[in-house]
Amino acid sequence: MREFITDLLHRHGDEVPIFSHRNTVTHGLLRADVSAEATRFEAAGIRDGSTVAVQVPPSFSQLEAVLALWSIGARVVSIDHRLRPAEVAVLHDLTRPEFLVHPSGSPAQGFQERYGLVVERAPGVPATTPHRLVQFSSGSTGRQKVIGRSTESLADEVARFAASDGVVRGGERFLLLNSPAHSFGLIGGLLHSLAVGAHLVFAEKPSAEAILRQARTHEVDFVTGLPFHFDLLASSPDRDALRTVRGAFAGGEMMPQDVADRFAAAYGFPVGECFGTTETGALTMAVDGTVRPSVGKLMPGVTARVRNGLVEVALEETPYLSENDPARYSGGWFRTGDRGEFSSNGELRLLGRADSLVVVRGNKVDLTEVEHVLRGHPQVTEAVAVGKPEIRAYVGTASDTLTAQALSEWCTERLAEFKLPAQILVMDTLPRTSSGKIIRNMEPLHASYLQAHLTGNNGEG
Repeated sequence: MREFITDLLHRHGDEVPIFSHRNTVTHGLLRADVSAEATRFEAAGIRDGSTVAVQVPPSFSQLEAVLALWSIGARVVSIDHRLRPAEVAVLHDLTRPEFLVHPSGSPAQGFQERYGLVVERAPGVPATTPHRLVQFSSGSTGRQKVIGRSTESLADEVARFAASDGVVRGGERFLLLNSPAHSFGLIGGLLHSLAVGAHLVFAEKPSAEAILRQARTHEVDFVTGLPFHFDLLASSPDRDALRTVRGAFAGGEMMPQDVADRFAAAYGFPVGECFGTTETGALTMAVDGTVRPSVGKLMPGVTARVRNGLVEVALEETPYLSENDPARYSGGWFRTGDRGEFSSNGELRLLGRADSLVVVRGNKVDLTEVEHVLRGHPQVTEAVAVGKPEIRAYVGTASDTLTAQALSEWCTERLAEFKLPAQILVMDTLPRTSSGKIIRNMEPLHASYLQAHLTGNNGEG
């Protein structure tokens, strides 16, 4: 890992910009900052193979700390800064870090350029495998799994981004809305930008006003984010702010067609799609956004197939460090959990999650179809359907007047009787995982609903 990071840090000249928020960091300044951090980490006892849990909010400091640790050869355990102590304790038990890196004070809201970082020792163990990045499954449907990425795996993903058509290139300004603590933001954002010489721009907070202000100020060429971000922009359109943008794509979760349509209508260009998983990294790319419901062709170097209706990806080893899940990885193939099919020209079309197909009174129901109908209501901002043998739907809305009864009538006009949700629960907003994905596990969904319902702000049907 040390050689890989050293190469990335030295590919471009001292004056080439790499980060911008309120201020700009060049490659020369970045090299100096990473070197200084590496020296400080080594003085604290961190060595090649040390396991280090990094829980730092999105910032220049977070990115520089990760690069500094990798330049030493340490294993980075990336932990979202928004997690509660009890949640963090579970991840520490799973990964047993020897060192903890965190801010010296309470994290501020939104993106901050600098934090004073504290290094603490912990009763962990050094890495016994070559994996140098440790992340966690999103936890949207159950217990989180520990995922390891080797240097070779990370280098391969950086190479396939560079070889993909239409992605951000050297000299372009790249507005990155994905969290740099998670897979795409870290690899497709930070490492890809270091490799090609792109200029990363960060928004202060995930609001349409902040995003559009940064886009206008820096005259960005490219934008990536979650569907949530593009929904925000479509809801508060300012075409002039994105006048310089030549491309955009969503990653992290599937882009709802209605969000893609509203964004294209508001700004005059489409949002593309990048499909992948934390376990595998990015797998497909379709920057032009013209192939939906396909997510595009496989990126260079990716081998995948559809078997028994499920998308599988060739991996040399299990991505799981704590314990392998034979239902997800066996015989050199990783099952993504997505249903799909390949078109005659090699494009991958996703048909929903494997767990989205349920049987209701002997009838097969695709929960994504129920969600699509609910999202079609003009007052609905987000929706998730769960459960079997009875379907329960949770709906987010900004309206004070939308009722479960109105949504039930909406669905009755558009869905067969056996597809209708037995319950529709209306909320201001749906709970999300630390990576920004809507939670699809019944228990935390309903707990969030009950908490909101106690305040008297929501309705049930």
